[in-house]
Amino acid sequence: MAQESVKVAVEIFGEKHVVRGEGTEAYIQGLAHEVDKKMRLISQRLPRLGIHQVAILTALNLADDLAKLREEQETLMQLLGEKTE
Repeated sequence: MAQESVKVAVEIFGEKHVVRGEGTEAYIQGLAHEVDKKMRLISQRLPRLGIHQVAILTALNLADDLAKLREEQETLMQLLGEKTE
């Protein structure tokens, strides 16, 4: 069963956005909070960067996190497959 699409007002890096997505309002707020947290961390480490550069570095960092998790999941799935054979 597909989840209903919801519209949620969020604030990321001091800017308000209306996000439409699947999931609960709390889930989408949580995602926005994680993006905001990463953007603020990058901005603190590299204070001379503009907002767009911070956003791009944040996206790259999140993509890297996702790639590593996918690789880890694939390794775990292979290990589980070998144990069940």
